[in-house]
Amino acid sequence: MFTSSQRIRTTVHTPRKGWRARVLPAALAALGALTFGVTTAPAQAQPSRAACLWDGAGYRQGGTVYAGGSGFTCGVDGFGAARWFRGSGAGRLGTVFSPGTGNPVGQFSPGARQPGSDWNDYCVGSQLIPGTEDVYELFAIGGTLMWRSVGPISDWAFDSPVIRPAPTWRSSSMCIDGVLS
Repeated sequence: MFTSSQRIRTTVHTPRKGWRARVLPAALAALGALTFGVTTAPAQAQPSRAACLWDGAGYRQGGTVYAGGSGFTCGVDGFGAARWFRGSGAGRLGTVFSPGTGNPVGQFSPGARQPGSDWNDYCVGSQLIPGTEDVYELFAIGGTLMWRSVGPISDWAFDSPVIRPAPTWRSSSMCIDGVLS
């Protein structure tokens, strides 16, 4: 059968663990603990000293302006960026000029609302939708500032010093396949 020089191996072969096999589980465990700690900690934005903009003028954090029958308080969003927060303004006259015209970059902070103007005109098929029929709010998406419709123009209280924007000068003949030309 077997000679004394031959032995029967009865142990199961276990492969030797390399450094990756030893380090990877430890690294994943540490990363998981770090991720768990980050996701369970309450989110706290760094206080921002950035002013909120309204028609190019800067307003301090905590300051309130009144426009269109609402109060807008300057604060910070979840990312620490300056933003207007809409609240009640019942019975208050407007304290800021609200032109509602043109590109908002460098003029308004997100959360500001404005009556629409011909700058907000757009087409649906061959039909012109005048921008003057809606109220618009400024929002940020992907680092870009855009006005979006948030309600009919009847939601806006026109009072001093705000003037109603002029009717659009465009017509449906400028709409070609849904594009304003």
